[in-house]
Amino acid sequence: MGWHAYAALWCGVFGALALVGYGRSLAGMTRAQRTVRAKGRIERVEEPRHGSSPKDGISVVVSFQDPSTGQEFTVTNDGERGERISVAWTGREIGVSYPRGRPHAVRFSHRFSEGGRGLGRPNFSLFLVYAGLVAVAVVDRGWPWALVGFCGPWTLSGLFHLPGNVRDRNRRIDELAAMAVVPGRVVAVLRSVTVDSDGQTLTTLMPVVTFTTLDGREVTAYCGSGIPDPAGSRGSDLTIHYAPADPADFVLDVEAERRSWKRDMAVNVVGVLVVAAAAVVGVVAL
Repeated sequence: MGWHAYAALWCGVFGALALVGYGRSLAGMTRAQRTVRAKGRIERVEEPRHGSSPKDGISVVVSFQDPSTGQEFTVTNDGERGERISVAWTGREIGVSYPRGRPHAVRFSHRFSEGGRGLGRPNFSLFLVYAGLVAVAVVDRGWPWALVGFCGPWTLSGLFHLPGNVRDRNRRIDELAAMAVVPGRVVAVLRSVTVDSDGQTLTTLMPVVTFTTLDGREVTAYCGSGIPDPAGSRGSDLTIHYAPADPADFVLDVEAERRSWKRDMAVNVVGVLVVAAAAVVGVVAL
């Protein structure tokens, strides 16, 4: 079997998978479309035990209502329950999802989402078809087609998303300037010990902070950055900056966060320029 036959088989297989995926989406048969999504409310929060593992998240009790039947359910986040709950307070709304007809198989997410159409895998399959076609063009017609075929669409995507990234950056800087300031405290330090493939022991520390918002919400949260000495931080006092509309959005060092967003914006711009230059080189070399 020659090179072109393998390329045709590659494109045919992934093209068929893409068509099947799009067909399932049109028929409403994808997992995302069969998943029930609702808003849950945290009814109770338990403070993590000092020295315990951070992998399970903050222990909470959540209530939610099945949209189709109106029945109320109350569950906990023990075991495999989707995203780890790392910020919690009584009354916080979080996303709840579960297979239709199985409300006790619930999974949590930090934010409520309407869900999608299950097009992730079909879109990726279509990308693999495109990658196969570009590879054929590179072998048959030369390396400039690699720059045109890959850097060209990447440049267009970057230019399309860049204005939105700029708006996000400006909005984030405005949010940082409007954050409220309250005292906080490290109440526990969680510890996770793993052994890698080389036999090296890796220890991960996760401080847990608590603070009370200006409107009286008592927040318990993991704080993975900004504390200089996590191992000895239990009992230390902190200054917390949080967004009044969403206390889950909090930082310890506003200036460091602002600098980080400015650096990210510069990296995005430079990345788009580099990829665009590579695409131009490919066009010129054709």
